[in-house]
Amino acid sequence: MEVNCEGCAGCCLNWRPFYDAETDGTARRRRRARLNTDANGDATETRVPFDDDTNFVALTRDEIRSFLEAGMAPALTPRFWRARDAGEGVEIDGRSVAAVADRPVFFVGLRKPPKPVAPFDREEPAWLPACVFLDPETLQCRIHGDDRFPDECGSYPAHNLALEQETECERVEAAFGGQRLLEDDVPAELDGLLLGTQALGAKLFTHPRPEALEGIIDRTAAGKLTNEDRAECLAVAAASSPGTLVTSDYHYDWGKERALEAAGADDDSVDGSGDTRGSADGSDDTRVESWVGPAIREWEQRHRTAGETVPSPAVAADIEEARGAPATPGWDALE
Repeated sequence: MEVNCEGCAGCCLNWRPFYDAETDGTARRRRRARLNTDANGDATETRVPFDDDTNFVALTRDEIRSFLEAGMAPALTPRFWRARDAGEGVEIDGRSVAAVADRPVFFVGLRKPPKPVAPFDREEPAWLPACVFLDPETLQCRIHGDDRFPDECGSYPAHNLALEQETECERVEAAFGGQRLLEDDVPAELDGLLLGTQALGAKLFTHPRPEALEGIIDRTAAGKLTNEDRAECLAVAAASSPGTLVTSDYHYDWGKERALEAAGADDDSVDGSGDTRGSADGSDDTRVESWVGPAIREWEQRHRTAGETVPSPAVAADIEEARGAPATPGWDALE
């Protein structure tokens, strides 16, 4: 599998907003129309997510636990779907939510705060929803090669090709030209493609208490999830058992505590002073507060107050790296 990623990052950000602007918003209206179609309409042929993330990276239970242990809960967010028909859904916030055995199902993936980026050889940056771990200046992943680099990211776009689905590489080629997907042969031994019951509890999670999601589904659709909303879903995901609907009370309590603790971390903590907290396996471990939460908050604040101004992507050095984010090597270093 060979791809040309330099200057792209199409799979790490939602580039549709400025593409929609250049095409009169037709694509965006088409996507949103799927959510507004009547329950008996054509839109229910597939399960449509309530959020607008076009490149959602689904994490495994073990990856979620790893992020929680590292104090990186603010990097994570859930995804729920509209039920395809009344028989597979549960009613929450006046919406039919896809479910298994009357338990709402969801993924957990990486958040995309607004960042100033200039992909696809654009001369000027634009504010776009970009992966929390994407360096907006180099358009490289800050955790590539790290133990926490998601398997789904490492396998991309092999899973799409194995399922005969269009890749983001091909969508970028169609929209902006160039060649991104250089090789489309699927590896003979492809790991991590969890389907059906394999995914249950390992990547596709079920919430055992639908009533606990009251308000969360509405806020998901509105893009206004709170720290508490995310913590509830992360806790259930961390407590899940692969191949079953069973959840662990211990891991639920642990995950909820870790998620809320990370969300409430000091915004200005940059010195890396650690404290002792329990890890998922029940042992004690010493950790530092993560740069992730404070960086997301600053990106969101800057975007709210920016007006028509778009700063240089280089500002990420102050927002992310100054707080402890790992630097990226740049493309020249990889040649």
